[in-house]
Amino acid sequence: MDKQIRFSRIYQSVLFLPVVLSLALIGFMTELVFSPTQGLVNNLTGHAGQNDMIDWLGNPHLNIWVVLLMACWRQTGYVMIMYLAGLKSVDPSLKEAASLDGAGQWQTFRHVVWPALRPINVVVMVITVIESLRAFDIVYVINQGTDGLELLSVLVTDNIIGEASRIGFGSALATILLVISMCFIIPYLISIFRKDGQE
Repeated sequence: MDKQIRFSRIYQSVLFLPVVLSLALIGFMTELVFSPTQGLVNNLTGHAGQNDMIDWLGNPHLNIWVVLLMACWRQTGYVMIMYLAGLKSVDPSLKEAASLDGAGQWQTFRHVVWPALRPINVVVMVITVIESLRAFDIVYVINQGTDGLELLSVLVTDNIIGEASRIGFGSALATILLVISMCFIIPYLISIFRKDGQE
């Protein structure tokens, strides 16, 4: 994408399109694609409605991978845009100097471009962790966060507004979720403030 190949704008648009979809809608799409009886995957593999049909969403060993696949598909465009912006900000003279020194494309990327993308890598990591911790919609739509999809966000909701109404336990889980998030956010903020102080 960074090399401006032909139709790159179309490719970027296609890859970025899932970002505008909500996680709840991604959950509905997951049900359509991976449904054991009428899903696209089982129909393509010939397992739909058969005795050996694969229960992608009910099997605790499979459904987490299905959710990860669909969530990654949704986030790919957002991460792509961030990395494209980072690649545009890399000084071209650094690449030219590396090529003059005899470095190939891979060596230039590994020793020049990748270290220059360190701030983007940190931002992508922090955003990815926060998005994964707050993921609730997709698993709740698929199977109400059961059968191996018991995320912290689902447990918080079930305990606070569920039938059990264990508000104290749900609040404790929410605090744990906050602490885990802060473990990634605080180092990022420290590095930002340190950089601003040096400037």
